[in-house]
Amino acid sequence: MTTTSQSAEHHTPSGPARLLPGAPVAEAVLAETAAAAARLRDRGITPSLATILVGDDDASAGYIAIKQRQAAELGFASPHVHLPATVTQAELHQAIAQFNTDPAVHGILVQYPVPGHLDYDAALLTIDPDKDVDGMHPLNMGRLAVGLPGPLPCTPAGIEALLAYHEIPVAGREVVILGRGATLGRPLAMLLAQKRPTANAAVTVVHTGVPDWARYTRRADILVAAAGVPGIVRPEHVRPGAVVIGAGVRYEGRRLLPDVDEACAEVAGAITPRVGGVGPTTVAMLFRNAVRAAERASQ
Repeated sequence: MTTTSQSAEHHTPSGPARLLPGAPVAEAVLAETAAAAARLRDRGITPSLATILVGDDDASAGYIAIKQRQAAELGFASPHVHLPATVTQAELHQAIAQFNTDPAVHGILVQYPVPGHLDYDAALLTIDPDKDVDGMHPLNMGRLAVGLPGPLPCTPAGIEALLAYHEIPVAGREVVILGRGATLGRPLAMLLAQKRPTANAAVTVVHTGVPDWARYTRRADILVAAAGVPGIVRPEHVRPGAVVIGAGVRYEGRRLLPDVDEACAEVAGAITPRVGGVGPTTVAMLFRNAVRAAERASQ
């Protein structure tokens, strides 16, 4: 790991920012997950991540394939249900119910998005919260809010792991999150405010509805862009030497459009790369949630 001192980050950088790639973070998390999975298999328990795909969207099918390959590498079972695009809400709920009641299944993922006639949030509510590997069931968001153990939202957990891996000091520092979304901004704020060595920060959440949001981002020790607005964060919005985490993206076809303008690397002290930053950690966290669910179920 590379150490970044707190004092160094408070000086104006002399050149391009140090990059904070997500791949080595994901590799470390997956190595821990593989070891945990092996311990479970030694006890006769095969951890399992079940997936449900609705329809024939190529991108969604590709994401499922990635997860199935990762499952095989980790020694997970990966039962899968592929439902037609014409499936009813009741049929989708029935497929979820079958995985809910199967003791051999420890994690369930319904691939997002689903066809427009289906209610994804209603489907999410039917997932057993203890098998919710996305960590997005309302019960799990409540567990996060009060500090109870349970599956954590994957991208926020990946950001905490990324900061910890690269030894970016967080405790006691000012973190500003630009974006208040239910999947990222809000749960990340709760996660990084918790009393833990890799968190315990002073967290401020702002959003595009705040006319002078840059007043907050310019004072941040750590700035997390999570607005989903391409190029919204520019160099003038970043305090010189700050750590910048680009978590919000939008896609234009297959082209990825990040929240953070590339020129911010000339101002920041450390920054996630345009591609390969937070993204690789998200899938790793899915499997960490799944193996922890298997551990809880086997106690």
